[in-house]
Amino acid sequence: QVQLVESGGGSVQAGGSLRLSCTASGLTAYRCMGWFRQAPGKEREEVATINANLRTRHAESVKGRFAISRDGADNTVYLQMNNLKLEDTAMYYCAAPTSEWAGRCPQFQSNFNYWGQGIQVTVSS
Repeated sequence: QVQLVESGGGSVQAGGSLRLSCTASGLTAYRCMGWFRQAPGKEREEVATINANLRTRHAESVKGRFAISRDGADNTVYLQMNNLKLEDTAMYYCAAPTSEWAGRCPQFQSNFNYWGQGIQVTVSS
């Protein structure tokens, strides 16, 4: 059974930093992993992804501030968030696609089949 568990969220003042972690179990190694977020009243959006070859993709809104990384073949992924802004406030989700993607990252979040329960990040002024 696949399970993704996020940790590291919380409240921080604008300009501060947080590091999110996601530990996945039940997945084969070298799987694409991604971070997504959903703010109140908004659609869920992709934040960052990392594939089996450690190639990363970051949303324009977080480039230069957030960085996704992983522990090699281990399906543990991190999101280092620096210089947080009020608009970063959201529920953050970790996700992974099925094995048919063979380590590649889907372009569309609808192809991410496994999701964590989410963790809240709140940025205040």
